[in-house]
Amino acid sequence: MTKLSVNINKVATIRNARGGNIPNVLQVALNCERFGAQGITVHPRPDERHIRYADVRALKQVLSTEFNIEGNPIPSFVDLVLEVVPAQVTLVPDAPDALTSDAGWEVDQHFDFLRDTIRRFEAEGIRTSIFVGTDLDNIARAADAGCRRVELYTEPYATAFLEGEVEPVIERFARAAEHAAACGLEVNAGHDLNLDNLNYFVRRVQPLAEVSIGHALISDALYLGLEETIRRYRHELIL
Repeated sequence: MTKLSVNINKVATIRNARGGNIPNVLQVALNCERFGAQGITVHPRPDERHIRYADVRALKQVLSTEFNIEGNPIPSFVDLVLEVVPAQVTLVPDAPDALTSDAGWEVDQHFDFLRDTIRRFEAEGIRTSIFVGTDLDNIARAADAGCRRVELYTEPYATAFLEGEVEPVIERFARAAEHAAACGLEVNAGHDLNLDNLNYFVRRVQPLAEVSIGHALISDALYLGLEETIRRYRHELIL
């Protein structure tokens, strides 16, 4: 069954808007685990506008499920990941001022850098994933670079689903997941997945190890409560 990793960045965004420690990021993460999340994802950025480096260190001390740290592997990020040693690191090519991640890696253009960075993480036992689109050659090059997983950037799927033009797009994602598996990679997915589009994606795109969901899930929790929201997302992952 595909696992659910909850991205708690938006919780930190609310906290930072007011200062202090309300809502408590660590408590929310622990509640996510208690309510059935199988992992916690954070995406610290250099300006610390949501998750802070100190949050990452503190979360490592209390989490019992899989901890996934994602971000652009600039030197400070690399140092943080090597210090904390999470279960997984996801490399994302977002600019420092990016509002949110909006593209995957063009692996060939950054091959040596990615290969060397992956080697550093894997040497410490950290499973490394690369954020990519659905181009099959690009996925094969990700495998060549030495990562163990790719995370498929799913915003194009979410947009097509909303516009009612999903079939050509979901076919690309299905082929990408199959190709990644043939290259020896496990597959994650994330970006704009929600309660409306998640089950169809999971049924069509296999094998799929994990989805990482933040903005939609935390928003749904404002209406439904966190426990009920996680229950519903877990239900949507059932084939």
